[in-house]
Amino acid sequence: MFAAWPALLAAAARLEREGPPSDAPALDLGALERPVPVPSQAFGIGLNYADHAGESAMALPDRPLVFPKFSSSIAGPNEAVATRSDALDWEAELVVVIGTDCYEVDAADALAVIAGYTVGQDLSDRVVQFEGGANPQFGLGKSAPGFGPVGPWVVSADELGAAGRLDIRCDVDGVTKQASNTRHLIFDVPTLVEYLSYRVRLHAGDLIFTGTPAGVGFSRTPAEWLRPGSRIDTTISGIGTLITRVTGR
Repeated sequence: MFAAWPALLAAAARLEREGPPSDAPALDLGALERPVPVPSQAFGIGLNYADHAGESAMALPDRPLVFPKFSSSIAGPNEAVATRSDALDWEAELVVVIGTDCYEVDAADALAVIAGYTVGQDLSDRVVQFEGGANPQFGLGKSAPGFGPVGPWVVSADELGAAGRLDIRCDVDGVTKQASNTRHLIFDVPTLVEYLSYRVRLHAGDLIFTGTPAGVGFSRTPAEWLRPGSRIDTTISGIGTLITRVTGR
């Protein structure tokens, strides 16, 4: 789909000018599926907000801290997350969607290879993540099935630019847990695209989870965890709200 992104943008612009056909069905939010069905690669960026690094008692990174978020973890806006974890945590994140295959892209040219942005949760099983003690398993702790919900749609980069001033909020069961703005990213979106693309080839539809601000459950006293029945509302201004529900297994 994202290989044909320019054609899709042109079609969307035409619909905006002319309006939808008279027989077009109404938008059914409950029928929305994954905006990126199966990315070939999904990357997580750790400790990319200073306040989250602080609450995690970790030093600020001097370069992007990258880990794999395996594609089998990706879910859509209407998929429940089934888990047996007793330490499942939330992490609200802006997610970048790459629009074209690319390699060695300078930050100044990053917008040319970005299809757009969506809302994501980097759900984390803290037991699995930290069972290695001083050697945490970021990728494994964040890649169980359903641990990468994204949606509800992709907003194109021509609408949001570098996405550098977007409010981001996470509500759990109606209570706000995280509230920040993407201007607080340590490494902004163009920097992340440059850093990654100079090390690996990026493909159309790849995802970059850009990091989460302070307010996660494991840093609270006492720690707070998601439970079967929990509802997570993740909202980013200019994009929308991703609703994620947790069920037991």
